[in-house]
Amino acid sequence: MLVSTREIEVRYAETDQMGVVYHANYLVWMELGRTQILKDLGFNYAEMEKDGVISPVLDVQVSYKKPLLYGQKAIVKTWIDEYDGLRVKYGYEIFNEEEELAVTGMTKHVCVKKDTFRPISVRKKFPDWHEAYEKAKRQTADV
Repeated sequence: MLVSTREIEVRYAETDQMGVVYHANYLVWMELGRTQILKDLGFNYAEMEKDGVISPVLDVQVSYKKPLLYGQKAIVKTWIDEYDGLRVKYGYEIFNEEEELAVTGMTKHVCVKKDTFRPISVRKKFPDWHEAYEKAKRQTADV
């Protein structure tokens, strides 16, 4: 299974009054994870946007297990959990530098035309991207 890894140093501005990472910042880190997996697959989200296609979030799920603190490192692991040619579901695990699980999560996305928000088929519009996702999905199924 292709699992992309992105390391993030927890900045002071990302913490709340209790000194732990503010819960919404994990969503930003998940975005960094998605960007990393696309890069690892050889693609660039900004290029897709230039073609008039965006990928809004349909659903988010986050479970908080252990707080991360200022000065620690967060390790974001991201993979393609499901893909059907139209929608994609990414899975996430975020660890501290001691490899303790801090957060699990998932996001679901669909590709749409930027000007109309009508869904598009990744299979037709971006066949190389589709092929890479199918391959990653098969790798996931083999695990």
